[in-house]
Amino acid sequence: MTTKKHEPLYIYTYGYRLEETELCQLEMRTFFGTHSESGLLGSDIAIHPDRSPFMRERLEVLYEGECLEEIWEQVKQIELKDETFKVIFIKMNDLTPDNKIEFDEQRSIERDIGIYIEGEADVRQPDHVFGILTWGGRWYFGSYLKSKAVWLTHMQKPRSYSIALSTRVARAVANIAVPDPATVKAIDPCCGIGTVLVEALSMGIDIVGRDINHFVVQGTRENLVHFDLHTEVVCGDISEVTSHYDVAVVDMPYNHFSHTTPEAQLSLLQHTRRIADKAVIVTVGAIDELIASAGFTIQDRCTTRKGNFIRQIIVCT
Repeated sequence: MTTKKHEPLYIYTYGYRLEETELCQLEMRTFFGTHSESGLLGSDIAIHPDRSPFMRERLEVLYEGECLEEIWEQVKQIELKDETFKVIFIKMNDLTPDNKIEFDEQRSIERDIGIYIEGEADVRQPDHVFGILTWGGRWYFGSYLKSKAVWLTHMQKPRSYSIALSTRVARAVANIAVPDPATVKAIDPCCGIGTVLVEALSMGIDIVGRDINHFVVQGTRENLVHFDLHTEVVCGDISEVTSHYDVAVVDMPYNHFSHTTPEAQLSLLQHTRRIADKAVIVTVGAIDELIASAGFTIQDRCTTRKGNFIRQIIVCT
């Protein structure tokens, strides 16, 4: 018998568009130190699935086994007394088409496991939601948590402009900059309309904003008020910043309102180096040499596309 109850393990399921693949994998590496190409990732690190725009579900593994019968035996240990439960078959797996588990069989597996749990089943408003998943030739059972995709509501901003980062990209960038918000102070010194600020603040990240355009700053503040989010947003140049931060998110100016020169870009990067230990730089141009000249070392990177824009997201220390 190889079944066992082990130290906490989390299995995450992912969904993303083709053009988001690299960005999703960079976010994975930031959270977990590794990435997966299968849509499933296992780790001993706990991340709430609401954090990521790409995470669908999280299973906190309680039991595992080589077959369902081994799971049945183990779930007999669960005693819920007067509390209710529901079992969900997680559809993401690595089964071949010939071995695919169809809908009726999925429901049967859920019912069979429920028979062995001491408690009352409730498919509508259960006190506990459990998940069952097959992956790598083994079965995993545990506490199930589904992403509420809270970032979707942030797509309806009062103020926006066409080349701003999409909400999904902005949320991923915020996670790449600050995977663990505890004790981290962040700044977005070119915050634009506040897309990154909204996502970061909604995840409990301590971040302030700044932009040189007065009208843009007013729009940023309006967006924050709309979502009942609060932080300092200043109209001013990065050269005026005197505080120090753990990380800066810098979306390099590149539209037709910002005819920046290499000298201006270098100055922006040098000031970023001055005020922050780490930077996540978003750019549409090749600026590796400028990054090095500013004193940064590139640690990781990816590209992502929005329409005709191919953006680079570069992690620097």
